[in-house]
Amino acid sequence: MKKLLFLVCMSMGALLPTSAQDMVYRNLKDFLVGKGDTVTTLKLERRSRSQVMMTGGADYKLTASEAELRPKFLRSRCAIARYEDKLYVNCKKLRYKKLQFGSWYAPAFLLRGNIYFAAIPLGSVAAGNEAMEVKLGGTVGDAIAASSLVTRRVCYAIDPLTGEVDFIGKDNMMILLKDSPDLLKSYLNEENCESAEVTTKYLFQLKEVVR
Repeated sequence: MKKLLFLVCMSMGALLPTSAQDMVYRNLKDFLVGKGDTVTTLKLERRSRSQVMMTGGADYKLTASEAELRPKFLRSRCAIARYEDKLYVNCKKLRYKKLQFGSWYAPAFLLRGNIYFAAIPLGSVAAGNEAMEVKLGGTVGDAIAASSLVTRRVCYAIDPLTGEVDFIGKDNMMILLKDSPDLLKSYLNEENCESAEVTTKYLFQLKEVVR
């Protein structure tokens, strides 16, 4: 049930109040000012659990006709894309405390000027706040070591002006929800969980989410 709610929330929250054209943006600043390129052949593919485990990276792969858009652009140069009115951020360019998320795209939404996305836990987040680094992407050994994390997702926020990524755990959620005491009280009673499902459910109850 939680997984279904999370998918619904991510889909709703990624909607932008613009036309239904598929767009790609070279960087986050271009996205915020609406400076993107329309792509008529954009396609979305959900990556399998085995693909994520063996090669790391995010949950979705975007492709387009080579006649319209070079594959390298989507792999490496595109920062964020809008496909069927849903947002996806390219994890290849993102870092959390110098750790890499890997390639491909994660579902995202815009809230109060920040871009939120769901991805696999990294570093101290993966280790339950212990000083152990888990890094996905690159070798089979890394993938096997982190295989237990393949189905886990937590929420991160990107500052579009600096590109810095922050983990949205309980401390940050207490700040975000401080002006909504009822929401904060309900959140704190959520089984001490920092999963993307729980985090996203409460973020979507804040009024400033772009729908």
